[in-house]
Amino acid sequence: MPKNSKVVKRELDDEVIESVKDLLSNEDSSDDAFKKSELIVDDQEEKDADVEEGSDVEDERPAWNSKLQYILAQVGFSVGLGNVWRFPYLCQKNGGGAYLVPYLVLLLIIGIPLFFLELAVGQRIRRGSIGVWNYISPKLGGIGFASCVVCFFVALYYNVIIGWSLFYFSQSFQHPLPWDQCPLVKNTSHTFVEPECEKSSATTYYWYREALNISSSLSESGGLNWKMTVCLLAAWVMVCLAMIKGIQSSGKIMYFSSLFPYVVLLCFLIRGLLLNGSVDGIRHMFTPKLEIMLEPKVWREAATQVFFALGLGFGGVIAFSSYNKRDNNCHFDAVLVSFINFFTSVLATLVVFAVLGFKANIINEKCVIQNSEKILKLLKIGNLSQDMIPHHINFSSITAEDYNLVYDIIRKVKEEEFDSLGLKSCQIEDELNKAVQGTGLAFIAFTEAMTHFPASPFWSVMFFLMLVNLGLGSMFGTIEGIITPIVDTFKIRKEILTVICCLVAFFIGLIFVQRSGNYFVTMFDDYSATLPLLIVVILENIAVTRIYGIDKFMEDLKDMLGFSPSQYYYYMWKYVSPLVLLCLLVASVVQMGLSPPGYSAWIEDTATEEFHSYPTWAMIVCISLMVLAILPVPIVFMVRRCNLIDDSSGSLASVSYKRGRIIKEPVNLEGDNTSLIHGKSPSEVPSPNFGKNIYRKQTGSPTLDTAPNGRYGIGYLMADMPDMPESDL
Repeated sequence: MPKNSKVVKRELDDEVIESVKDLLSNEDSSDDAFKKSELIVDDQEEKDADVEEGSDVEDERPAWNSKLQYILAQVGFSVGLGNVWRFPYLCQKNGGGAYLVPYLVLLLIIGIPLFFLELAVGQRIRRGSIGVWNYISPKLGGIGFASCVVCFFVALYYNVIIGWSLFYFSQSFQHPLPWDQCPLVKNTSHTFVEPECEKSSATTYYWYREALNISSSLSESGGLNWKMTVCLLAAWVMVCLAMIKGIQSSGKIMYFSSLFPYVVLLCFLIRGLLLNGSVDGIRHMFTPKLEIMLEPKVWREAATQVFFALGLGFGGVIAFSSYNKRDNNCHFDAVLVSFINFFTSVLATLVVFAVLGFKANIINEKCVIQNSEKILKLLKIGNLSQDMIPHHINFSSITAEDYNLVYDIIRKVKEEEFDSLGLKSCQIEDELNKAVQGTGLAFIAFTEAMTHFPASPFWSVMFFLMLVNLGLGSMFGTIEGIITPIVDTFKIRKEILTVICCLVAFFIGLIFVQRSGNYFVTMFDDYSATLPLLIVVILENIAVTRIYGIDKFMEDLKDMLGFSPSQYYYYMWKYVSPLVLLCLLVASVVQMGLSPPGYSAWIEDTATEEFHSYPTWAMIVCISLMVLAILPVPIVFMVRRCNLIDDSSGSLASVSYKRGRIIKEPVNLEGDNTSLIHGKSPSEVPSPNFGKNIYRKQTGSPTLDTAPNGRYGIGYLMADMPDMPESDL
């Protein structure tokens, strides 16, 4: 024990009561409180800030094992399936390389500032989304509940996609791959190719018929698809086991689930660049179309992609950051994770178009061979003259360039009757312009390309294992956005809540593994998250900048980070970001109103997709999804406004810890306009009387010389602040 320390003794109870009010209290410590406590006073002046901010709460809350683990968790949450199958599609559709300009601009205007805001409030208040927004403004406490509802809706169908990936992963351990060729149908007289497959393609047939066994409409359920039901169960078991201990279990898995996709993407990029036609795909991808960049639609889609790529509004960002130390540099984290996300999208785009360029080259070669044979037949029957064919052309080994030369000559000479000849222009660009996204890219286009790879089963295993890991990384953050706020608010055991949440989600998710399940996935993807999340993030911005106060928030950031953040964030949060978000919300509503609500149904007879409008009951479901997601905001506002519940329920609760068990104790805290630390800006906060670090010594336990943020044993390191009034215990 240091020489300058003194001990004031009293007999301790078996149970140590720790109150979150210590974190928020603005009261000076009374002498009576100290006379009744057994304290160890350590002379470490540099740790005063930790005492002010409630080092007891720091110790009691689980923490990341390392900064790397935390960064990987945030990267795993933000980098998801959208980076692989949504960003490349938008890049191709909206001007190629020119699309990167609006994306980067909007990343700087709304992406990084809002990501930084969520990291900061989570790290400062150290609670999930419900606790954070309930504390900043109880009347806007519904923001956190809305985030949880959206997370639950997204988790329901997102894990179905992981189940699809697991199915394809399990089917990849065979050569040739099962989607390599169309299946043959045998009857008593002869054998023939499956008509549905012959009209489409082997990979398309396998996806719609073998994997999904899809029905022809949303109203035609068709019963459960048992293969996908098993895969969905496996996906939820994986998520449950990974999340059951919170960040203690999921954090370790992040090392693999977050890093493995980068290994696969780099391997695919190297392999793809060695394939014939890959350069054509990349060149096509990054050829800028500057005129498209000026269209408002491009900026709307770029803003939407930035918004969802970083996981804003879900609550997962806040939940992960709440397990950080308060002096962590969350500004650096926000910039780092945002640009990792961006460069991951660019890397995935390179991979996708290198592979699609290879696929387009193969299809183009087949096109050249088929049409060359048509030209030879036309020459034999005399419809075409041999004189119009250049002498150097050899149809037995004709190149794409030579074919296009012959094609142009025939089209000019036979201009009037050209259409009747049935010849096609074989251009790689035409194939590359067929934009595909989502499941069409992952389970049809990419799988078809991989069938042409040497050692195709290996690459298929790697690709679908990558999709599983990308999905799991996002699922961990999504589930954390549900579990953490509820545990913080209602003090339920995390293990029990996790199991219940996964079980309920699995049984509700059975609607997605019917034969019509793919249509429900589309419905939830279109309507359950987009508008509610935009409203949630707009309200988050208003809560911090207008209700809590942007100046007070900037002071809190200065106290937390140790330096003043750039004034750039001040103006972004106060003026620019809310305006851009509001424009995006209006544009999304207009777009939703102009687009006819419906889905693409797979028609078995014609082996094509056909647009169907949603029936009345489905429209009611779509509207209900949006209303249910945002309903907690007005409900909580009215409950607070009309004082329909006790005031104490609007504050954080005190917590008793005994051998790792959590016991809830309500504490009546004032706090609509309180500071994130004490109720005042950091400059107004009185320091403790000692100016030294203070720890609670447990009865019968040896003295522990640990850092305030250290971890001891397997439970929680328990400490009480000396300024806790006796009435709070």
